[in-house]
Amino acid sequence: ARMDMPLLLERFEENPFLSNFYTDRERYAFQTEIFFLLNRYRQQQSDIAPALQPPGVVSDYLFAKTRLFAGMNLRGDEWDLFLQIYDALQQQVARPDLVIYLRASVDTLMSRIYQRDRQFERGMERSYIAQLAVTYDAFFKTFTASPLLTLDTDNLDLVRDPSAQDAVIAEIAGTLSAANADD
Repeated sequence: ARMDMPLLLERFEENPFLSNFYTDRERYAFQTEIFFLLNRYRQQQSDIAPALQPPGVVSDYLFAKTRLFAGMNLRGDEWDLFLQIYDALQQQVARPDLVIYLRASVDTLMSRIYQRDRQFERGMERSYIAQLAVTYDAFFKTFTASPLLTLDTDNLDLVRDPSAQDAVIAEIAGTLSAANADD
């Protein structure tokens, strides 16, 4: 809302498998990942595609997030089936004008998970978050699909600090201007 664009949030609370997933990741991984894949795709088609006209939309996730999580959680035939569905759907998803990677250390991530206190995340293992951080870092190290702005957020409180929010918004605006100038 601070950038005069509608905000599109991931609908994690709609996933009926998510709380079970954090209890037994191996058993509930496929259902959880397929639900997120289809849910995010529907959201891309119903909310993002129509909003591509100015002023645009700000989203709290990248569609590829679905593939990253599934790659950590699925194996064998389930992974193969997931990839077939993902590859078909991702071709219909619009490319973002800018991707912002809010990077943080595992300690910071664990602290933020603890502070937001979602019931189903309370038993989340540090090793899982560490693996996820490595997965995101590797993904963004070679990411070229859209302009990318990586921000180290260990020392930024983007929830409660308006000056940090203003600084990040200014950096986003500058990056967007530079990306548009390159087009």
